[in-house]
Amino acid sequence: MNETLVKLGSIIKEKRTKAGLSLESFACKIGINKAYYSSIENGMYNLSVLQLKKIATGLDIKISQLLKDL
Repeated sequence: MNETLVKLGSIIKEKRTKAGLSLESFACKIGINKAYYSSIENGMYNLSVLQLKKIATGLDIKISQLLKDL
């Protein structure tokens, strides 16, 4: 696994849990399959900008907030 993708997945998961959202409810909210979304949080997929935008919008934050700690 790629270290950057693992770190990004960890950041996304942290922000989701701080928002009080379960993995399943959040994946449904943003229109991404639950299993695929879980793989994103585990750093298994290289996200497209569109997927990253969906996640940021679902968390009500800017994409830059997800990337700033990488």
